[in-house]
Amino acid sequence: MYPNFLDQKSREVIEYSSEYILISVLHNLLQGECNPDLRLLGCSVLAPQCEKDKVIKPCRHVCENLKKNCLPAFDAIDMAWPYFLDCDRFFAGEEEGCFDPLAKLRGEVDVEEDLPSDLPATFIQFKHHSYSQMVSTLKKTASKCSHIATTYSIGRSFEGKDLFVIEFSTKPGHHELLKPEFKYIGNMHGNEVVGKELLIYLAQYLCSEYLLGNPRIQTLINNTRIHLLPSLNPDGYELAAEEGAGYNGWVIGRQTAQNLDLNRNFPDLTSEAYRRAGIRGARLDHIPIPQSYWWGKVAPETKAVMKWLRSIPFVLSASLHGGELVVTYPYDYSRHPMEEKMFSPTPDEKMFKMLAKAYADAHPVISDRSELRCGGNFVKRGGIINGAEWYSFTGGMADFNYLHTNCFEVTVEVGCEKFPLEEELFTIWHENRDALLNYMEMVHRGIKGIVSDKFGNPIKNARISVRGIQHDVTTAADGDYWRLLPPGTYIISAQAAGYSRVMKRVTLPAKMKRAGRVDFVLRPVEAWPNKLLRRSMEDMYDPYDPLELFDPHAQHGQPEARGGSPPGREKPWWWSYFSSLDLHKPLWLLKQH
Repeated sequence: MYPNFLDQKSREVIEYSSEYILISVLHNLLQGECNPDLRLLGCSVLAPQCEKDKVIKPCRHVCENLKKNCLPAFDAIDMAWPYFLDCDRFFAGEEEGCFDPLAKLRGEVDVEEDLPSDLPATFIQFKHHSYSQMVSTLKKTASKCSHIATTYSIGRSFEGKDLFVIEFSTKPGHHELLKPEFKYIGNMHGNEVVGKELLIYLAQYLCSEYLLGNPRIQTLINNTRIHLLPSLNPDGYELAAEEGAGYNGWVIGRQTAQNLDLNRNFPDLTSEAYRRAGIRGARLDHIPIPQSYWWGKVAPETKAVMKWLRSIPFVLSASLHGGELVVTYPYDYSRHPMEEKMFSPTPDEKMFKMLAKAYADAHPVISDRSELRCGGNFVKRGGIINGAEWYSFTGGMADFNYLHTNCFEVTVEVGCEKFPLEEELFTIWHENRDALLNYMEMVHRGIKGIVSDKFGNPIKNARISVRGIQHDVTTAADGDYWRLLPPGTYIISAQAAGYSRVMKRVTLPAKMKRAGRVDFVLRPVEAWPNKLLRRSMEDMYDPYDPLELFDPHAQHGQPEARGGSPPGREKPWWWSYFSSLDLHKPLWLLKQH
Protein backbone atom coordinates (compact mmCIF):
# COMPACT_ATOMS: atom_id res chain seq x y z
CA MET A 1 0.00 0.00 0.00
CA TYR A 2 1.39 3.38 -1.00
CA PRO A 3 2.44 5.81 0.25
CA ASN A 4 4.43 4.09 2.99
CA PHE A 5 5.35 5.57 6.38
CA LEU A 6 8.06 7.70 4.72
CA ASP A 7 5.54 9.08 2.21
CA GLN A 8 7.24 7.23 -0.64
CA LYS A 9 4.55 6.82 -3.26
CA SER A 10 5.73 3.94 -5.45
CA ARG A 11 7.95 0.87 -5.46
CA GLU A 12 10.34 2.58 -7.88
CA VAL A 13 10.78 5.53 -5.51
CA ILE A 14 11.48 3.15 -2.64
CA GLU A 15 14.08 1.10 -4.54
CA TYR A 16 16.03 4.24 -5.53
CA SER A 17 15.91 5.71 -2.04
CA SER A 18 18.93 5.94 0.26
CA GLU A 19 16.90 4.13 2.95
CA TYR A 20 16.46 1.11 0.69
CA ILE A 21 20.12 1.13 -0.35
CA LEU A 22 21.19 1.27 3.30
CA ILE A 23 19.06 -1.78 4.11
CA SER A 24 20.66 -3.60 1.17
CA VAL A 25 24.23 -3.06 2.37
CA LEU A 26 23.88 -3.01 6.16
CA HIS A 27 24.81 -6.68 6.52
CA ASN A 28 28.16 -5.93 4.87
CA LEU A 29 28.77 -2.68 6.74
CA LEU A 30 28.12 -4.39 10.09
CA GLN A 31 29.95 -7.59 9.10
CA GLY A 32 26.79 -9.67 9.49
CA GLU A 33 25.89 -8.32 12.93
CA CYS A 34 22.12 -8.04 13.48
CA ASN A 35 21.50 -9.54 10.05
CA PRO A 36 18.81 -10.07 8.81
CA ASP A 37 16.92 -8.53 11.75
CA LEU A 38 17.65 -4.95 10.67
CA ARG A 39 16.70 -5.70 7.08
CA LEU A 40 13.35 -7.16 8.16
CA LEU A 41 12.73 -4.27 10.53
CA GLY A 42 13.55 -1.71 7.83
CA CYS A 43 11.35 -3.46 5.30
CA SER A 44 8.45 -3.36 7.75
CA VAL A 45 8.67 0.45 7.53
CA LEU A 46 9.34 0.75 3.79
CA ALA A 47 6.76 -1.89 2.85
CA PRO A 48 4.27 -1.98 5.75
CA GLN A 49 1.92 -4.87 6.36
CA CYS A 50 -1.74 -4.42 5.49
CA GLU A 51 -4.92 -6.11 6.69
CA LYS A 52 -8.35 -5.26 5.28
CA ASP A 53 -6.97 -2.17 3.54
CA LYS A 54 -5.53 -0.91 6.80
CA VAL A 55 -1.81 -0.34 7.38
CA ILE A 56 -0.44 -2.05 10.50
CA LYS A 57 2.68 -0.69 12.13
CA PRO A 58 5.48 -2.95 13.39
CA CYS A 59 5.72 -3.39 17.17
CA ARG A 60 7.65 -0.78 19.15
CA HIS A 61 9.11 -3.27 21.64
CA VAL A 62 10.73 -5.20 18.76
CA CYS A 63 12.39 -2.00 17.53
CA GLU A 64 13.53 -1.02 21.03
CA ASN A 65 15.05 -4.43 21.75
CA LEU A 66 16.85 -4.51 18.43
CA LYS A 67 18.15 -0.97 18.86
CA LYS A 68 19.49 -1.84 22.31
CA ASN A 69 21.35 -4.86 20.92
CA CYS A 70 22.53 -3.34 17.63
CA LEU A 71 23.38 0.26 18.50
CA PRO A 72 26.95 -0.74 19.55
CA ALA A 73 27.47 -2.11 16.02
CA PHE A 74 26.55 1.28 14.55
CA ASP A 75 28.76 3.06 17.08
CA ALA A 76 31.66 0.82 16.09
CA ILE A 77 31.58 2.18 12.51
CA ASP A 78 30.66 5.71 13.62
CA MET A 79 27.20 5.59 12.05
CA ALA A 80 24.04 7.16 13.50
CA TRP A 81 20.95 5.06 14.09
CA PRO A 82 18.78 5.40 10.92
CA TYR A 83 15.97 7.92 11.33
CA PHE A 84 13.40 5.63 9.71
CA LEU A 85 13.97 3.12 12.52
CA ASP A 86 12.82 5.69 15.10
CA CYS A 87 10.97 3.42 17.52
CA ASP A 88 8.58 6.16 18.68
CA ARG A 89 7.78 7.63 15.29
CA PHE A 90 7.23 4.66 12.99
CA PHE A 91 6.30 1.86 15.39
CA ALA A 92 3.27 1.14 17.57
CA GLY A 93 2.54 -0.35 20.95
CA GLU A 94 0.77 -3.69 21.29
CA GLU A 95 -2.32 -1.96 22.68
CA GLU A 96 -2.61 -0.07 19.37
CA GLY A 97 -2.37 -3.22 17.31
CA CYS A 98 0.97 -4.12 15.73
CA PHE A 99 2.85 -7.03 14.18
CA ASP A 100 6.24 -8.57 14.94
CA PRO A 101 8.36 -8.52 11.77
CA LEU A 102 10.90 -10.92 13.37
CA ALA A 103 8.47 -13.61 14.56
CA LYS A 104 9.16 -16.05 11.74
CA LEU A 105 12.91 -15.48 12.02
CA ARG A 106 12.87 -16.60 15.66
CA GLY A 107 10.93 -19.71 14.84
CA GLU A 108 7.87 -18.46 16.67
CA VAL A 109 5.57 -19.32 13.78
CA ASP A 110 4.60 -22.82 14.83
CA VAL A 111 4.01 -24.95 11.78
CA GLU A 112 3.78 -28.19 13.74
CA GLU A 113 0.79 -30.28 12.84
CA ASP A 114 -1.78 -30.76 15.59
CA LEU A 115 -1.25 -34.00 17.48
CA PRO A 116 -3.76 -35.88 19.63
CA SER A 117 -3.75 -34.72 23.25
CA ASP A 118 -3.83 -38.28 24.64
CA LEU A 119 -0.43 -39.32 23.27
CA PRO A 120 1.85 -41.20 25.72
CA ALA A 121 4.62 -39.25 27.46
CA THR A 122 7.24 -41.21 25.51
CA PHE A 123 5.86 -40.24 22.08
CA ILE A 124 8.49 -39.06 19.58
CA GLN A 125 7.52 -38.02 16.08
CA PHE A 126 10.14 -39.47 13.74
CA LYS A 127 10.18 -36.84 11.00
CA HIS A 128 12.41 -34.22 9.46
CA HIS A 129 12.05 -30.93 11.33
CA SER A 130 12.18 -27.55 9.65
CA TYR A 131 13.94 -24.80 11.57
CA SER A 132 10.76 -23.46 13.15
CA GLN A 133 9.56 -26.99 13.97
CA MET A 134 12.90 -27.75 15.62
CA VAL A 135 12.73 -24.60 17.74
CA SER A 136 9.14 -25.34 18.72
CA THR A 137 9.96 -28.95 19.68
CA LEU A 138 12.97 -27.92 21.78
CA LYS A 139 10.97 -25.22 23.59
CA LYS A 140 8.06 -27.59 24.25
CA THR A 141 10.44 -30.23 25.56
CA ALA A 142 12.14 -27.72 27.88
CA SER A 143 8.74 -26.54 29.10
CA LYS A 144 7.62 -30.11 29.78
CA CYS A 145 10.76 -30.72 31.87
CA SER A 146 11.29 -27.18 33.12
CA HIS A 147 12.87 -28.38 36.40
CA ILE A 148 15.73 -30.07 34.52
CA ALA A 149 15.82 -28.35 31.11
CA THR A 150 16.13 -24.97 29.46
CA THR A 151 16.86 -23.59 25.99
CA TYR A 152 19.29 -20.87 25.00
CA SER A 153 21.03 -19.54 21.91
CA ILE A 154 24.82 -19.42 21.47
CA GLY A 155 24.53 -16.88 18.65
CA ARG A 156 23.10 -16.39 15.19
CA SER A 157 23.72 -17.95 11.79
CA PHE A 158 24.73 -15.68 8.92
CA GLU A 159 21.08 -15.34 7.92
CA GLY A 160 20.09 -14.54 11.49
CA LYS A 161 18.69 -17.83 12.78
CA ASP A 162 19.33 -18.56 16.45
CA LEU A 163 21.68 -21.46 17.11
CA PHE A 164 19.45 -23.12 19.69
CA VAL A 165 20.72 -25.38 22.46
CA ILE A 166 18.63 -27.42 24.86
CA GLU A 167 20.32 -28.09 28.19
CA PHE A 168 19.61 -30.81 30.77
CA SER A 169 20.81 -30.48 34.35
CA THR A 170 19.47 -30.42 37.90
CA LYS A 171 20.24 -26.71 37.89
CA PRO A 172 19.57 -25.53 34.31
CA GLY A 173 21.54 -22.49 33.24
CA HIS A 174 24.28 -22.86 35.86
CA HIS A 175 27.57 -24.68 36.18
CA GLU A 176 27.64 -26.84 39.30
CA LEU A 177 30.80 -27.68 41.22
CA LEU A 178 32.40 -30.93 40.04
CA LYS A 179 29.56 -31.67 37.60
CA PRO A 180 31.13 -32.23 34.14
CA GLU A 181 29.88 -30.39 31.06
CA PHE A 182 29.02 -32.41 27.95
CA LYS A 183 27.88 -31.35 24.47
CA TYR A 184 26.62 -32.86 21.23
CA ILE A 185 26.65 -30.80 18.01
CA GLY A 186 24.68 -31.78 14.91
CA ASN A 187 24.13 -30.55 11.35
CA MET A 188 27.49 -28.78 11.05
CA HIS A 189 27.17 -29.54 7.38
CA GLY A 190 23.66 -28.47 6.42
CA ASN A 191 22.96 -31.46 4.17
CA GLU A 192 24.02 -34.00 6.81
CA VAL A 193 20.73 -34.01 8.66
CA VAL A 194 20.67 -37.27 10.66
CA GLY A 195 22.66 -35.79 13.56
CA LYS A 196 20.17 -32.95 13.82
CA GLU A 197 17.19 -35.28 14.04
CA LEU A 198 18.96 -37.63 16.47
CA LEU A 199 19.57 -34.76 18.90
CA ILE A 200 15.95 -33.59 18.67
CA TYR A 201 14.82 -37.14 19.44
CA LEU A 202 17.44 -37.45 22.19
CA ALA A 203 16.16 -34.29 23.88
CA GLN A 204 12.60 -35.67 23.93
CA TYR A 205 13.84 -39.06 25.12
CA LEU A 206 15.88 -37.62 28.01
CA CYS A 207 12.91 -35.55 29.16
CA SER A 208 10.27 -38.29 29.01
CA GLU A 209 12.50 -41.01 30.48
CA TYR A 210 13.56 -38.78 33.37
CA LEU A 211 9.91 -38.11 34.18
CA LEU A 212 9.15 -41.85 33.98
CA GLY A 213 11.90 -42.63 36.49
CA ASN A 214 14.37 -44.38 34.17
CA PRO A 215 17.33 -44.87 36.57
CA ARG A 216 19.99 -44.66 33.83
CA ILE A 217 18.65 -41.34 32.54
CA GLN A 218 18.10 -39.90 36.00
CA THR A 219 21.65 -40.81 37.05
CA LEU A 220 23.03 -39.26 33.87
CA ILE A 221 21.15 -35.95 34.21
CA ASN A 222 21.59 -35.74 38.00
CA ASN A 223 25.38 -35.98 37.60
CA THR A 224 26.03 -34.28 34.25
CA ARG A 225 25.23 -30.98 32.57
CA ILE A 226 24.24 -31.88 29.01
CA HIS A 227 24.06 -29.44 26.08
CA LEU A 228 22.49 -30.46 22.75
CA LEU A 229 22.92 -28.20 19.70
CA PRO A 230 20.91 -29.94 16.96
CA SER A 231 21.73 -27.57 14.09
CA LEU A 232 24.89 -25.52 13.79
CA ASN A 233 24.14 -24.74 10.14
CA PRO A 234 20.40 -24.01 9.84
CA ASP A 235 20.96 -21.87 6.73
CA GLY A 236 22.58 -24.76 4.88
CA TYR A 237 19.87 -27.13 6.07
CA GLU A 238 17.15 -25.01 4.48
CA LEU A 239 18.96 -25.16 1.15
CA ALA A 240 19.40 -28.93 1.43
CA ALA A 241 15.76 -29.42 2.45
CA GLU A 242 14.62 -27.77 -0.78
CA GLU A 243 16.06 -30.76 -2.64
CA GLY A 244 14.06 -33.11 -0.43
CA ALA A 245 14.90 -36.25 1.53
CA GLY A 246 16.35 -39.01 -0.60
CA TYR A 247 17.22 -36.60 -3.41
CA ASN A 248 19.83 -34.40 -1.83
CA GLY A 249 23.30 -34.77 -3.24
CA TRP A 250 26.63 -34.58 -1.45
CA VAL A 251 27.17 -30.86 -1.90
CA ILE A 252 23.98 -28.79 -1.87
CA GLY A 253 23.53 -27.22 1.57
CA ARG A 254 26.80 -28.54 2.98
CA GLN A 255 28.23 -25.05 3.42
CA THR A 256 26.83 -21.98 5.13
CA ALA A 257 25.04 -19.04 3.53
CA GLN A 258 28.52 -17.48 3.22
CA ASN A 259 29.69 -20.53 1.25
CA LEU A 260 31.96 -21.60 4.11
CA ASP A 261 32.60 -25.15 5.29
CA LEU A 262 32.34 -24.83 9.07
CA ASN A 263 34.59 -27.85 9.63
CA ARG A 264 37.38 -26.07 7.78
CA ASN A 265 36.77 -22.64 9.32
CA PHE A 266 38.32 -23.03 12.78
CA PRO A 267 41.86 -21.83 13.57
CA ASP A 268 44.59 -24.25 12.52
CA LEU A 269 46.21 -24.94 15.88
CA THR A 270 47.33 -28.43 14.86
CA SER A 271 50.22 -27.10 12.77
CA GLU A 272 51.37 -25.10 15.78
CA ALA A 273 51.10 -28.18 17.99
CA TYR A 274 53.35 -30.13 15.59
CA ARG A 275 55.84 -27.25 15.61
CA ARG A 276 55.90 -27.25 19.41
CA ALA A 277 56.04 -31.03 19.81
CA GLY A 278 59.81 -31.15 19.37
CA ILE A 279 60.47 -28.37 21.87
CA ARG A 280 61.21 -29.57 25.37
CA GLY A 281 58.71 -28.23 27.89
CA ALA A 282 56.49 -26.72 25.20
CA ARG A 283 52.77 -26.88 25.82
CA LEU A 284 50.41 -28.74 23.50
CA ASP A 285 47.26 -27.38 25.09
CA HIS A 286 45.40 -24.07 25.35
CA ILE A 287 47.21 -22.82 22.28
CA PRO A 288 46.10 -19.23 21.59
CA ILE A 289 44.35 -18.27 18.37
CA PRO A 290 46.86 -16.57 16.03
CA GLN A 291 46.02 -13.00 15.10
CA SER A 292 46.40 -13.89 11.41
CA TYR A 293 43.34 -16.13 11.67
CA TRP A 294 41.09 -13.10 12.00
CA TRP A 295 42.32 -11.68 8.70
CA GLY A 296 40.32 -14.34 6.88
CA LYS A 297 36.57 -14.87 6.71
CA VAL A 298 35.27 -16.18 10.04
CA ALA A 299 31.72 -17.46 9.96
CA PRO A 300 29.41 -16.15 12.72
CA GLU A 301 28.56 -19.80 13.44
CA THR A 302 32.25 -20.56 14.02
CA LYS A 303 32.67 -17.52 16.24
CA ALA A 304 29.58 -18.52 18.23
CA VAL A 305 31.01 -21.98 18.93
CA MET A 306 34.38 -20.56 19.99
CA LYS A 307 32.77 -18.12 22.42
CA TRP A 308 30.59 -20.96 23.71
CA LEU A 309 33.69 -23.04 24.40
CA ARG A 310 35.21 -20.13 26.31
CA SER A 311 32.10 -19.62 28.47
CA ILE A 312 31.58 -23.23 29.65
CA PRO A 313 34.29 -25.68 30.84
CA PHE A 314 33.33 -28.53 28.53
CA VAL A 315 34.94 -31.89 29.21
CA LEU A 316 33.66 -34.11 26.40
CA SER A 317 31.93 -33.59 23.06
CA ALA A 318 30.97 -35.24 19.79
CA SER A 319 30.02 -33.77 16.43
CA LEU A 320 27.49 -35.80 14.44
CA HIS A 321 28.03 -35.98 10.67
CA GLY A 322 26.82 -38.15 7.78
CA GLY A 323 28.12 -39.90 4.69
CA GLU A 324 29.85 -42.86 6.36
CA LEU A 325 29.47 -45.10 9.40
CA VAL A 326 32.57 -44.68 11.56
CA VAL A 327 33.88 -42.76 14.58
CA THR A 328 36.98 -40.63 14.03
CA TYR A 329 39.19 -38.90 16.56
CA PRO A 330 41.98 -36.25 16.52
CA TYR A 331 44.21 -35.29 15.06
CA ASP A 332 42.31 -34.65 11.84
CA TYR A 333 45.30 -32.89 10.27
CA SER A 334 48.32 -34.92 9.22
CA ARG A 335 51.63 -34.23 10.94
CA HIS A 336 53.13 -34.10 7.44
CA PRO A 337 50.96 -31.66 5.46
CA MET A 338 51.68 -33.35 2.12
CA GLU A 339 50.41 -36.71 3.40
CA GLU A 340 46.67 -37.03 2.81
CA LYS A 341 46.35 -40.23 4.86
CA MET A 342 48.74 -40.53 7.80
CA PHE A 343 48.27 -41.77 11.36
CA SER A 344 48.64 -38.62 13.47
CA PRO A 345 47.90 -39.28 17.15
CA THR A 346 47.48 -36.77 19.97
CA PRO A 347 49.25 -37.23 23.32
CA ASP A 348 45.91 -38.72 24.49
CA GLU A 349 45.73 -41.42 21.81
CA LYS A 350 44.68 -44.16 24.27
CA MET A 351 41.87 -42.07 25.73
CA PHE A 352 40.58 -41.00 22.33
CA LYS A 353 40.48 -44.63 21.13
CA MET A 354 38.57 -45.56 24.28
CA LEU A 355 36.07 -42.75 23.67
CA ALA A 356 35.58 -43.66 20.00
CA LYS A 357 35.07 -47.33 20.87
CA ALA A 358 32.49 -46.39 23.52
CA TYR A 359 30.24 -45.14 20.71
CA ALA A 360 31.18 -47.71 18.09
CA ASP A 361 30.81 -50.78 20.33
CA ALA A 362 27.33 -49.68 21.47
CA HIS A 363 26.13 -49.19 17.87
CA PRO A 364 24.76 -52.49 16.48
CA VAL A 365 25.71 -51.74 12.87
CA ILE A 366 29.16 -50.20 13.48
CA SER A 367 30.04 -53.18 15.70
CA ASP A 368 28.73 -55.68 13.09
CA ARG A 369 31.61 -57.66 11.55
CA SER A 370 30.16 -57.69 8.02
CA GLU A 371 32.25 -55.81 5.49
CA LEU A 372 29.41 -55.75 2.93
CA ARG A 373 27.60 -52.83 4.52
CA CYS A 374 27.80 -49.10 5.06
CA GLY A 375 31.02 -48.52 6.97
CA GLY A 376 32.36 -51.97 6.08
CA ASN A 377 35.75 -50.53 5.20
CA PHE A 378 36.38 -49.86 8.88
CA VAL A 379 35.40 -53.29 10.27
CA LYS A 380 38.99 -54.44 10.77
CA ARG A 381 39.65 -51.24 12.73
CA GLY A 382 36.70 -51.80 15.03
CA GLY A 383 34.62 -49.03 13.43
CA ILE A 384 37.01 -46.28 14.51
CA ILE A 385 39.93 -44.48 12.86
CA ASN A 386 42.33 -41.63 13.50
CA GLY A 387 40.97 -38.69 11.51
CA ALA A 388 44.14 -37.83 9.61
CA GLU A 389 44.66 -41.49 8.75
CA TRP A 390 41.23 -41.50 7.06
CA TYR A 391 41.80 -38.19 5.27
CA SER A 392 43.67 -35.08 6.38
CA PHE A 393 42.17 -31.61 6.59
CA THR A 394 42.88 -28.45 8.50
CA GLY A 395 40.61 -26.04 10.37
CA GLY A 396 38.51 -28.76 11.99
CA MET A 397 36.41 -28.31 15.11
CA ALA A 398 37.62 -31.45 16.93
CA ASP A 399 41.30 -30.45 16.80
CA PHE A 400 40.37 -26.93 17.93
CA ASN A 401 38.47 -28.27 20.95
CA TYR A 402 41.43 -30.35 22.06
CA LEU A 403 44.18 -27.79 21.46
CA HIS A 404 42.43 -24.62 22.65
CA THR A 405 40.29 -25.89 25.55
CA ASN A 406 40.01 -28.80 27.98
CA CYS A 407 37.42 -30.51 25.78
CA PHE A 408 37.94 -33.85 24.03
CA GLU A 409 35.82 -34.21 20.87
CA VAL A 410 35.30 -37.04 18.41
CA THR A 411 33.42 -37.02 15.09
CA VAL A 412 30.67 -39.57 14.55
CA GLU A 413 29.66 -40.37 10.97
CA VAL A 414 26.17 -41.73 11.68
CA GLY A 415 25.26 -43.19 8.29
CA CYS A 416 25.98 -43.37 4.59
CA GLU A 417 22.85 -41.45 3.63
CA LYS A 418 23.18 -37.76 4.39
CA PHE A 419 19.47 -36.96 4.00
CA PRO A 420 17.51 -40.23 4.37
CA LEU A 421 13.78 -40.70 3.88
CA GLU A 422 11.55 -40.17 6.91
CA GLU A 423 10.61 -43.85 7.11
CA GLU A 424 14.27 -44.65 7.85
CA LEU A 425 14.55 -42.29 10.84
CA PHE A 426 12.94 -44.64 13.39
CA THR A 427 15.50 -47.37 12.67
CA ILE A 428 18.37 -44.89 12.69
CA TRP A 429 17.29 -43.59 16.12
CA HIS A 430 17.21 -47.08 17.63
CA GLU A 431 20.62 -47.88 16.17
CA ASN A 432 22.14 -44.77 17.75
CA ARG A 433 20.19 -44.31 21.01
CA ASP A 434 22.32 -46.51 23.28
CA ALA A 435 25.53 -45.33 21.61
CA LEU A 436 24.58 -41.70 22.31
CA LEU A 437 23.93 -42.52 25.97
CA ASN A 438 27.03 -44.69 26.33
CA TYR A 439 29.26 -41.94 24.95
CA MET A 440 27.76 -39.32 27.29
CA GLU A 441 28.53 -41.54 30.27
CA MET A 442 32.22 -41.52 29.30
CA VAL A 443 32.44 -37.96 30.62
CA HIS A 444 32.75 -39.56 34.07
CA ARG A 445 35.96 -41.49 33.33
CA GLY A 446 39.34 -40.45 34.72
CA ILE A 447 39.72 -38.05 37.65
CA LYS A 448 38.12 -34.88 38.92
CA GLY A 449 38.73 -32.60 41.87
CA ILE A 450 39.21 -29.12 43.27
CA VAL A 451 42.40 -27.08 43.46
CA SER A 452 42.43 -24.59 46.33
CA ASP A 453 44.80 -22.71 48.59
CA LYS A 454 45.34 -23.55 52.28
CA PHE A 455 42.34 -21.41 53.21
CA GLY A 456 40.01 -23.31 50.91
CA ASN A 457 39.81 -20.58 48.27
CA PRO A 458 39.50 -22.02 44.74
CA ILE A 459 42.39 -21.44 42.34
CA LYS A 460 41.33 -20.69 38.78
CA ASN A 461 43.51 -21.68 35.79
CA ALA A 462 45.70 -24.06 37.77
CA ARG A 463 47.36 -26.64 35.54
CA ILE A 464 46.68 -30.35 36.01
CA SER A 465 49.50 -32.37 34.44
CA VAL A 466 49.88 -36.11 33.85
CA ARG A 467 53.43 -37.42 33.66
CA GLY A 468 54.07 -38.89 30.22
CA ILE A 469 51.17 -37.07 28.53
CA GLN A 470 52.14 -33.73 27.01
CA HIS A 471 48.70 -32.18 27.38
CA ASP A 472 47.36 -30.40 30.48
CA VAL A 473 43.88 -29.37 31.54
CA THR A 474 43.11 -26.31 33.63
CA THR A 475 40.76 -25.55 36.49
CA ALA A 476 37.50 -23.68 35.99
CA ALA A 477 36.43 -20.52 37.83
CA ASP A 478 35.42 -22.53 40.93
CA GLY A 479 38.73 -24.38 41.03
CA ASP A 480 37.19 -27.65 39.80
CA TYR A 481 38.69 -29.76 37.02
CA TRP A 482 38.11 -32.98 35.10
CA ARG A 483 40.84 -35.04 33.45
CA LEU A 484 39.74 -37.88 31.14
CA LEU A 485 42.09 -40.86 31.52
CA PRO A 486 41.97 -44.57 30.65
CA PRO A 487 42.62 -47.16 33.41
CA GLY A 488 46.18 -47.17 34.73
CA THR A 489 48.57 -45.68 37.27
CA TYR A 490 49.55 -42.03 36.88
CA ILE A 491 51.59 -39.29 38.51
CA ILE A 492 49.31 -36.25 38.62
CA SER A 493 50.52 -32.77 39.51
CA ALA A 494 48.82 -29.43 40.08
CA GLN A 495 50.52 -26.05 39.84
CA ALA A 496 49.57 -22.41 39.52
CA ALA A 497 51.39 -19.10 39.33
CA GLY A 498 52.56 -18.10 42.81
CA TYR A 499 52.05 -21.56 44.33
CA SER A 500 54.22 -24.59 44.89
CA ARG A 501 53.69 -27.71 42.81
CA VAL A 502 51.91 -30.72 44.38
CA MET A 503 52.17 -34.27 43.02
CA LYS A 504 50.06 -37.37 43.70
CA ARG A 505 50.14 -40.98 42.53
CA VAL A 506 46.76 -42.22 41.29
CA THR A 507 45.57 -45.66 40.19
CA LEU A 508 42.39 -46.05 38.11
CA PRO A 509 41.10 -49.66 38.06
CA ALA A 510 39.87 -51.11 34.76
CA LYS A 511 36.33 -51.61 36.09
CA MET A 512 36.03 -48.10 37.51
CA LYS A 513 33.29 -46.19 35.70
CA ARG A 514 33.18 -43.08 37.88
CA ALA A 515 35.78 -40.34 38.00
CA GLY A 516 38.13 -40.64 40.96
CA ARG A 517 38.24 -37.65 43.29
CA VAL A 518 41.71 -36.09 43.51
CA ASP A 519 41.90 -32.69 45.24
CA PHE A 520 44.96 -30.49 45.56
CA VAL A 521 45.85 -27.86 48.16
CA LEU A 522 48.57 -25.53 46.92
CA ARG A 523 50.77 -23.43 49.17
CA PRO A 524 52.04 -19.99 48.17
CA VAL A 525 55.71 -19.38 47.59
CA GLU A 526 57.45 -16.07 48.25
CA ALA A 527 59.62 -16.15 45.15
CA TRP A 528 59.79 -18.20 42.02
CA PRO A 529 63.05 -20.18 41.94
CA ASN A 530 62.98 -20.51 38.19
CA LYS A 531 62.31 -17.46 36.03
CA LEU A 532 61.66 -19.60 32.97
CA LEU A 533 59.01 -21.59 34.83
CA ARG A 534 57.39 -18.39 36.00
CA ARG A 535 57.29 -17.09 32.47
CA SER A 536 55.75 -20.30 31.16
CA MET A 537 53.05 -20.13 33.83
CA GLU A 538 52.27 -16.53 33.02
CA ASP A 539 52.09 -17.36 29.32
CA MET A 540 49.74 -20.26 29.99
CA TYR A 541 46.81 -18.05 29.04
CA ASP A 542 47.39 -15.46 26.37
CA PRO A 543 47.13 -12.04 28.07
CA TYR A 544 45.43 -10.80 24.92
CA ASP A 545 42.23 -12.55 23.96
CA PRO A 546 41.99 -12.56 20.14
CA LEU A 547 38.43 -13.87 20.19
CA GLU A 548 37.17 -11.17 22.55
CA LEU A 549 39.25 -8.45 20.89
CA PHE A 550 38.07 -9.36 17.40
CA ASP A 551 35.66 -6.70 16.23
CA PRO A 552 33.07 -8.22 13.87
CA HIS A 553 32.05 -4.70 12.78
CA ALA A 554 35.52 -3.56 11.71
CA GLN A 555 36.17 -2.88 8.02
CA HIS A 556 39.48 -4.60 7.36
CA GLY A 557 41.80 -3.30 4.74
CA GLN A 558 40.54 0.28 4.82
CA PRO A 559 43.21 2.91 4.16
CA GLU A 560 44.20 4.92 7.16
CA ALA A 561 43.23 8.58 7.25
CA ARG A 562 46.06 10.82 6.17
CA GLY A 563 46.95 14.34 7.10
CA GLY A 564 46.78 16.17 10.38
CA SER A 565 43.06 16.65 10.68
CA PRO A 566 41.89 16.48 14.26
CA PRO A 567 40.01 13.30 15.25
CA GLY A 568 36.34 13.48 14.36
CA ARG A 569 36.75 15.82 11.36
CA GLU A 570 37.18 12.97 8.86
CA LYS A 571 34.09 11.41 7.34
CA PRO A 572 33.66 7.71 8.22
CA TRP A 573 35.16 5.23 5.76
CA TRP A 574 31.73 4.15 4.51
CA TRP A 575 30.65 7.68 3.54
CA SER A 576 32.44 7.58 0.19
CA TYR A 577 29.92 4.99 -0.98
CA PHE A 578 26.85 6.96 0.06
CA SER A 579 28.25 10.28 -1.15
CA SER A 580 27.92 8.96 -4.70
CA LEU A 581 24.14 9.19 -4.34
CA ASP A 582 23.88 12.61 -5.96
CA LEU A 583 20.31 13.52 -5.13
CA HIS A 584 19.76 11.85 -1.80
CA LYS A 585 22.92 11.78 0.29
CA PRO A 586 21.90 10.24 3.65
CA LEU A 587 23.34 12.97 5.87
CA TRP A 588 21.19 11.52 8.65
CA LEU A 589 23.74 8.69 8.94
CA LEU A 590 26.47 11.11 10.05
CA LYS A 591 26.59 11.54 13.80
CA GLN A 592 27.73 15.16 13.56
CA HIS A 593 24.87 16.05 11.20
